[in-house]
Amino acid sequence: MKHVTIKDIARELCISVSTVSRALTDDKNIRRETREAVLREAERLGYRRNPVAMNLKMGRTNTIGVIVPEMHTPYASQVVAGIQSVLYKNNQKVMIAESDEDPNRERESLQMMEEFMVDGLIVSMCSHKHNLETYRRLAAAGMAIVFYDRIPHGLDDMPQVMIDDNNDSYFMAEHLVRLGRRRIAYICGPDDVYNSVERARGYREAMEKFGIYDPQLVVKTGMTFVDGAAAVDDLVSRGVEFDAVYAFTDTLAIGAMNRLREIGRRIPEDVAVAGFSGTELSTIVYPKLTTVEPPLEEMGRRAAELVLEKVGNPDAENRRIVLRTEMKCRASTGE
Repeated sequence: MKHVTIKDIARELCISVSTVSRALTDDKNIRRETREAVLREAERLGYRRNPVAMNLKMGRTNTIGVIVPEMHTPYASQVVAGIQSVLYKNNQKVMIAESDEDPNRERESLQMMEEFMVDGLIVSMCSHKHNLETYRRLAAAGMAIVFYDRIPHGLDDMPQVMIDDNNDSYFMAEHLVRLGRRRIAYICGPDDVYNSVERARGYREAMEKFGIYDPQLVVKTGMTFVDGAAAVDDLVSRGVEFDAVYAFTDTLAIGAMNRLREIGRRIPEDVAVAGFSGTELSTIVYPKLTTVEPPLEEMGRRAAELVLEKVGNPDAENRRIVLRTEMKCRASTGE
């Protein structure tokens, strides 16, 4: 379908493109007869204004890019819902891309956002070790960038919305100890995810406080349900005894819980299980999963507010917002 342009209108009326443009924008210097003729011809040809071209003329596209590491769980969708609730009210369009936990794909998404000339970016990084120079270059060129949840390490001069992963992880591990568990296995995510590093540190600090830290109980793995199950297999194959499993994410915890039931371990009688994410996944599994629940929609809303603040005023303070989480104690740990 051919897109009708102001050139087509100008050609039909044998007038200049600039005259058509000024008539369509209700320029007071255009004669009423000319304006009416242009409007009639525009309607006859089916002309529709190009909002992208108009926004570019104004120096804005009124579009915010959002890059998430994955869309397989409700985690990202809840954050995006919060982002959209703010941006749509402010007449902003949203362009969403998934990096799929791949730094190369994240970089390609950044290039796409740059080509589409988005006014700002809201990003949850798949790795705090990659693409830092790209973010620095975009920020230096005037792009408003806000990080949420998975923040960069070494880009503290950019706005961020986060939780205290270390502190919140510490309290979940401590909770398991106070339930009487002493052999608490920890399923740790990849080292290049900064949240993973911080939550593992919180777990270790809690274990060391009670004098029960054992490196054999720590399993480093990936991010999927399969990885959670494989972590249990690893512990069992090495003959490591454990009476609790605490995982970096709910996804890993659920994968571990499913495998534990398959091999005949009762939950929570034999093994208590806890995670960290707080999505609806934790409430639809059996038994319901104890987890740390971040305020995901609020995280999205606050990130959207920050990016609008930076778009409106590039010199605005680069604020860091730390949100409070809530521990949800459920049947997987005996509540």
